[in-house]
Amino acid sequence: MQREQLINHSISIIRSNQHPRGGYIASPLFPPYAYSWLRDGTFIANAMDRVGQTESAALFYKWVAGVLANKRSRVDILLQKHANKEWIDRSEFLGTRYHLDGRDDVSEWGHFQLDGYGAWLWGLTEHIKITGNRALLKELRESIEITVDYLMTFWHYPNFDCWEEFPDYVHPATLACVYGGLKALGELEQRSELLEKASMVKDFILRHCVYEGRFVKSVHCINEIWKPALTGVDASLLWLALPFGVCEVNDPVMLKTVEHIESELKHEGIQRYVDDRYYGGGEWLLLTAWYGWYQKELGNHQEAQRCLEWIMSKADELGRLPEQVPDQLREPSAYTEWLAKCGEPALPLLWSHAMFLVLSDSLD
Repeated sequence: MQREQLINHSISIIRSNQHPRGGYIASPLFPPYAYSWLRDGTFIANAMDRVGQTESAALFYKWVAGVLANKRSRVDILLQKHANKEWIDRSEFLGTRYHLDGRDDVSEWGHFQLDGYGAWLWGLTEHIKITGNRALLKELRESIEITVDYLMTFWHYPNFDCWEEFPDYVHPATLACVYGGLKALGELEQRSELLEKASMVKDFILRHCVYEGRFVKSVHCINEIWKPALTGVDASLLWLALPFGVCEVNDPVMLKTVEHIESELKHEGIQRYVDDRYYGGGEWLLLTAWYGWYQKELGNHQEAQRCLEWIMSKADELGRLPEQVPDQLREPSAYTEWLAKCGEPALPLLWSHAMFLVLSDSLD
């Protein structure tokens, strides 16, 4: 499929799978993904902004605001418990995914995940920069401030990573989302308290999340000392450079991190992390797009183009991109187990289409 054709298919697939209220379904044909995630949705909305579909993006940001608008009393209770040093059960925190009509997900799936809240603030700020629509700040103020209070207080709490796993640890990729959101809004509105907290988050990452000269997947606190919990790399660590700017793409720590991603997780596409068993740990299209985007920013246009072409080669005859492909599996037996449990991997995955659009746009 030609690039321009797949661009049009991707826009069409995203638009046709956006609920009238604004939420993007993660994957319309994969029942476990019949929700809208704040994180996935923000990156999808940002991709739509990049290709001129700003109305779609605005509808998503307003949908999130609508979801959060009735959460003030819940967040205030959490803030009070935090101030009183009371125990907070993981189930009491805000959710990471919501039904398309805005209802909370009350399934047994883990919920406490901060990355989407930071990403939403960042994405909303980017949308305002692109469109110039600062009136959104006033329109969505209540939900913005709920999100700010939530992140400013709980940013350092252990929570699920971006793959819905490892809830007992703190994850640099999640912290990057928090940093990016607070910094972006702080700069847009010249709010020193947000910029100070963002600086604190960045300092935490650089002080506690670096091991042997590179970033690690996760850290935890033992006897009041932060230490690496999972010392390997995760491809989501690319987020520290792009788009959130915790460090520059050519920062020595980032370069060494990417070297490890390449040696441990790269084939033609990019895998998530070494011990990944989900569908056998295949190559993820959205992560390959992220890696290509990173290489483009480093000036390696040929490698970025190769990533784009590899992603395009995985589109089916209807122009649909999957979540991952089983060309190179870390755990082949686990692939068979997941097939029996849930069927084929998600197809289409809107986040895959979004990151294809981002990489394509960056190459232009």
